[in-house]
Amino acid sequence: MSAYSDIPPPPDEARQRPLGQRLREHRIDYLFLLPGLAIFGAFVVWPLFAANWFALLDWSGFDSRQVFVGLQNYRDLLGDEFFRAAFVRSILFTAITVPLQMLLGLVLAVVLNNRLLKLSALFRTMIFLPVVTPVAVIAIVMALMLSPFNGPINDLLQSTEIVQRAVDFLGSPQLVMWSLAGIYVWKWTGVTLIYWLAALQTVPDELYEACKLDGVRGWQVTRYVILPIIAPFAVVIGLISAISALNVFPLIQATTQGGPFFASEVMEVFIFRTAFAPPSGTFPQLGYASAAGVLFGLAVMGLTILQVLAVRHARRKEPTNG
Repeated sequence: MSAYSDIPPPPDEARQRPLGQRLREHRIDYLFLLPGLAIFGAFVVWPLFAANWFALLDWSGFDSRQVFVGLQNYRDLLGDEFFRAAFVRSILFTAITVPLQMLLGLVLAVVLNNRLLKLSALFRTMIFLPVVTPVAVIAIVMALMLSPFNGPINDLLQSTEIVQRAVDFLGSPQLVMWSLAGIYVWKWTGVTLIYWLAALQTVPDELYEACKLDGVRGWQVTRYVILPIIAPFAVVIGLISAISALNVFPLIQATTQGGPFFASEVMEVFIFRTAFAPPSGTFPQLGYASAAGVLFGLAVMGLTILQVLAVRHARRKEPTNG
């Protein structure tokens, strides 16, 4: 037994000191936190509380007349056909884009993770380029490319006789959501690619060497070695992609503004239209829009909680280095 084993550990002096003394000692440190806390309070905490309060009011947001109506705005929303349609569109848009984004990102990640592939870094940059391109630029470019009037995509479809007449991708109520989903997947697949590439880095190099020795190559390596290892990451990547797909306001507002005939009006566009851009002859309804925002925020919060739980579950399943 060591001679030092009987010596008691020193007391935790920091915890024994009064709170006021600790605050005085670290006052400079806390002062550096104040700007960040002020910004967080002004742009996160205050809008959160304000939205929940406005949701209980009958208020346009542009006059001083505020009438407390309690939960009436929420009851009216549940019977609002436009609200229900916008909510369903948000869910459908997410259900369309997330699987496509994840599958395409996974395929590209597996291909680009091959060390024998030349110019892999160049291809990664090209795929990620739409992510850093401003939404307004993408909206203008895509509107020109999908235009029924001499748009290059329609010219290609007509020259190959796939269609006889020009297709109005962004002006047809039946096609607009599918077209927006395609634009969204093209823009944001680069992010999913990065997530999958990070997951692929968890595959030990020894497994690749063992596969070579056993004569396992190509698709068999991907199916029996890579996919089982990175499968736990799919839940986390899927939830992150779903949260992102629910926040699609900039793309839709820059391309269709929710049209034609509200066919592309998702929840965020519905909230914006109700609060700031009502149809002619009607007044803004900030209280009503706030109630819609609270309900939509609860849905996004639910996905965020699931994401946190999924991350914790994935960490618990990680093997420990012994």
